[in-house]
Amino acid sequence: MAKKKSTRNRRPRKLKLRGFNNLTKTLSFNIYDVCYARSPQARKEYLAYIDEEYNSERLVKILHEVADIIGANVLDVSSQDYDPMGASVTILIAEEPIDPKPEQVLAHLDKSHLCIHTYPETDSRTGISTFRVDVDVSTCGKISPLKALNHLVDSFESDIVLLDYKVRGFTRDIRGNKHYIDHRIHSIQQYVDKAILDLYQTVDINIYQENLFHTKMLLRDFNLDNYLFAAASSDFTEEERVRIKKSLKQEMTEIFYSKNIF
Repeated sequence: MAKKKSTRNRRPRKLKLRGFNNLTKTLSFNIYDVCYARSPQARKEYLAYIDEEYNSERLVKILHEVADIIGANVLDVSSQDYDPMGASVTILIAEEPIDPKPEQVLAHLDKSHLCIHTYPETDSRTGISTFRVDVDVSTCGKISPLKALNHLVDSFESDIVLLDYKVRGFTRDIRGNKHYIDHRIHSIQQYVDKAILDLYQTVDINIYQENLFHTKMLLRDFNLDNYLFAAASSDFTEEERVRIKKSLKQEMTEIFYSKNIF
């Protein structure tokens, strides 16, 4: 009797396509950084710090790094800093180099793009300041946005990370059969480094039949000093520390579960 060959660790057979891969793969992030700023002046300084630290020039650099990681070619860059705060950057990308780069290519390839928007805000009632970053990495062809996942988490002070991954459209193999996804995936967590995952509490909400994957990540470690802007925990009384810690944890829990806690 012939011995059955093991299929463990065997790479999946590469899908042979009839033409261009028309699948669109989009990875969307909401990244939150939360802190406590004691006074109106401290909150003003925090917002100014965030606005300078993550200005459009810095965001352009991050997205160029993302393009390098996923193997995309940058076609065009649009960036804007806002008054009084915030910034946006959009980069159009292509799978293959295009030279020369005709203007009409920008419209033709607008389904492949990288973009970042920032949203700093503060609550004068509680002193809690929350910085949100929205990131979209949308590609078509062979390049995958999932390759940039770890770099983007590392690029920001990420207390909470909400991730969505969606594969849209279809492509055809050499026999003309439609394929609505071209790779195996059961969770976004497959593509997150273990060293990063170990730092976070994680929850998955996936709809496999729709090729829709969602992962929430909440930082496990809570050291109050890491959440105080221009202050140390020793600057506060025990009663104040308890109140601040409670407010910070409530803010983070509400964002993580997208639900107000009263």
